[in-house]
Amino acid sequence: MRICHIKQLQFTVIILLVGANIGYSQVRPGIKATSFKKDSFNIIKYGAKADGITLNTKAINAAIDACNKKGGGVVVIPKGFWLTGPIVLKSNVNLHLQRNAMLQFTKDKSQYPLVETNWEGLPAVRNQSPISATNQTNIGITGFGIIDGDGGAWRAVKKEKLTESQWKKLVASGGVLREDKKMWFPSEEFARGEATKKPGVIYDGKSIDAYKDIKDFLRPNLVVLTKCDRILLQGVTFQNSPAWCLHPLMSTNITIQNISVKNPWFAQNGDGLDIESCRYVLVENSVFDVGDDGICIKSGRDEEGRKRGMPTEDVIIRHCTVYNSHGGFVIGSEMSGGARNIFVDDCSFIGSDIGLRFKTTRGRGGVVENIFINNISMKNIPGEAILFDMYYMAKDPIVLAGETRETPKVELLPVTEATPQFKNIYIKNMVCDGAEKALFVRGLPEMKIHNINLENITISAEHGIEMSEAKNISLKNVNISSSKPGPMVNIANSSGPGISFGRTVPQLMQVHLNI
Repeated sequence: MRICHIKQLQFTVIILLVGANIGYSQVRPGIKATSFKKDSFNIIKYGAKADGITLNTKAINAAIDACNKKGGGVVVIPKGFWLTGPIVLKSNVNLHLQRNAMLQFTKDKSQYPLVETNWEGLPAVRNQSPISATNQTNIGITGFGIIDGDGGAWRAVKKEKLTESQWKKLVASGGVLREDKKMWFPSEEFARGEATKKPGVIYDGKSIDAYKDIKDFLRPNLVVLTKCDRILLQGVTFQNSPAWCLHPLMSTNITIQNISVKNPWFAQNGDGLDIESCRYVLVENSVFDVGDDGICIKSGRDEEGRKRGMPTEDVIIRHCTVYNSHGGFVIGSEMSGGARNIFVDDCSFIGSDIGLRFKTTRGRGGVVENIFINNISMKNIPGEAILFDMYYMAKDPIVLAGETRETPKVELLPVTEATPQFKNIYIKNMVCDGAEKALFVRGLPEMKIHNINLENITISAEHGIEMSEAKNISLKNVNISSSKPGPMVNIANSSGPGISFGRTVPQLMQVHLNI
């Protein structure tokens, strides 16, 4: 076991952490709360039956419509098992699940029509989401029940992510296999979509009917709230989503409290919460155990995201726990509209592939800045405790059995509007017990990752720090213990003049500079 205690490590410019201190003490963004009338609309009065057979789509939507037309109130889902198709929320309606209520969305895909929506930051055709709202104000999903998207009927599964017995059982259930026998698809229709270039992306002159032959592939997100204002998600368990679980999009004044989000760890695109191009957001006291990124900040993809020009900003995330995930707290990779003024405080990441994950790639554009992260606990992180990567390759962060990955080609390209930026990020008071690597920073030759400040950090990991194409990186009171041989700190192509290494041990460091 080798220990590296870094009192202060700085590149090029001495960074005083006044900025970080100001960030944590400044006034947090104000969020307008929802308010609902007490009038209640029980779905049973509109014909709903909790028999597990009756499809209650019409009854539930009728209750929502009636509530909306009468000025709002609470639509009550009583205890019981309620099978339904897609539900559309409307202004001033609080969809409330009583304790032991299960809202189960049908696996009958014919109940979900194709609609124009958004997928991974681009306008796209998808199946209608089980729960959606567009251009609505003052809406809520609250209570103590469970909302289940029956995602297993929709998702592909990689063989490497199952045990041998699980894989055999899945294959025996039906569906089709990819040619290499390493991935299972729910249907031939899904397989056609998998083989289609940019499936679902909307092109001029192409009607929705043109996407019907790959409908099964166009999985919906469980909850999509688009261009809405004053949203409350509280107390409910959201689970088993076909794709992403919760997706507020271009919305404002969002409060998410005391929820649980659950997906199988092998769920393809099984993100927990994706906050995209939203402003004034509070996420607190919630638990995530999912198949992809846990809590993720996005703002559109490539040219479409830059054209939209709506950063995600003024966000508070606090008192949350993330278990299985590709990343505990994540920004990117679809961040072309930018992200700024994000506060993450008092969160725990346990078993997440990566703890803090910042990812992007050339072509995205967008500026990620003014990110303040404080009081973070991590344990059993299979990958990096902290990662900044500008060569994101849209693959699982942990290499699967039999998978190989090439190191990206490093070349200097011109800076354009499509060049992304990571800057002015402050991480303080963090402990990580077990990771593959403590810190990984990989910028672009033409756009170095800059002004990253770490203070009061303790990490035990197999490997220490790997850094390339970075500048103005400040490490103050950073303690790293590593268990594998090799340099504790490996630096390449990062601004060289004035590098100083406080009280570190020289033989633990390897520095390559192109200056």
